[in-house]
Amino acid sequence: MASLRVHPDRLEIQLTPAEKALALRRDEISVPRSAIRSVTITDDPWIWIRGIRAPGSLVPLVLAVGTWKFHGGKDFLVIKNKRQAVIIDIADGEYARHIVSTNHAAELVRALNVSPGDAETAALAAAAAQAAAGAGAEGAAPTKDPKARAVRLPRLARAAKTKAPDAQGTAAQSADAQGTAAQSADDASSEPASSAVADADAKSAVADGTENA
Repeated sequence: MASLRVHPDRLEIQLTPAEKALALRRDEISVPRSAIRSVTITDDPWIWIRGIRAPGSLVPLVLAVGTWKFHGGKDFLVIKNKRQAVIIDIADGEYARHIVSTNHAAELVRALNVSPGDAETAALAAAAAQAAAGAGAEGAAPTKDPKARAVRLPRLARAAKTKAPDAQGTAAQSADAQGTAAQSADDASSEPASSAVADADAKSAVADGTENA
């Protein structure tokens, strides 16, 4: 079983030769204490596994040793059977999380001076923040492409220019129609006057003929 050793400035995870072979790793793991974000004690470490094995060894519910990669980074696991384990979240390091089975979980937390309750709260808060960030990204309104908008403007301009001569022609036709109507009105008003003059001339001619007779 892996050994966890707490130093004033770092936490070391020392693997056995068999664990190094299963994990395909030669070096020990060293984590600066300043980078440890939270420590959680769990009785079921299997539910904490995320991602896929790459590289490492896995026998479900029996053994999980090695690196597990997920979309946000990678974790290092040393899980054996259903023994109690510690989940160590790292703020900035080679791995985002270490899950290590140990018989001394409570002593490790005391040595690191981290409260299990606080660690659990911090882990839940981190998960909630990640979920909120994902929801915000999905609900974000898509940005408009200014190039697409610039392409449409000339088409609108051409359409406006095409419609302008039609409007001018319509206005000219309206003006002609008004002129024709005015001329018809003048002709209509002049016809009664001409008829009246003709009647007056006819009456005068009749009168003259009567006198001469």
